[in-house]
Amino acid sequence: MIHSTQVCIPLKPLFSRHKGAGVQFTDEPTGNLDSKSGDVVIHTLSHINRELGKTIVMVTHDPKMASYCSRLILLKDGMILEDMRNGGDQEAFYQEILGKMKEL
Repeated sequence: MIHSTQVCIPLKPLFSRHKGAGVQFTDEPTGNLDSKSGDVVIHTLSHINRELGKTIVMVTHDPKMASYCSRLILLKDGMILEDMRNGGDQEAFYQEILGKMKEL
């Protein structure tokens, strides 16, 4: 379990402990959370991805949460509109996402 002052997130059921590839599918993981708890969740998922080598597939409508991803695939009506890569600057990626959303 990961603990913070206001949130406790049980991670045990999310990932198996075997050494094979692990993939976690998340649908709006921060959707019903306050901003502080949402930050804890997205940073925890980022840590799991980077440090533990687990793949996270996240569905979200929140461009801020999407900006933490290394790759973003924008979909509309089941069609891929854009396949974007994060160059390492989360704020710049966030602005790029907002720009693409305005175009749509």
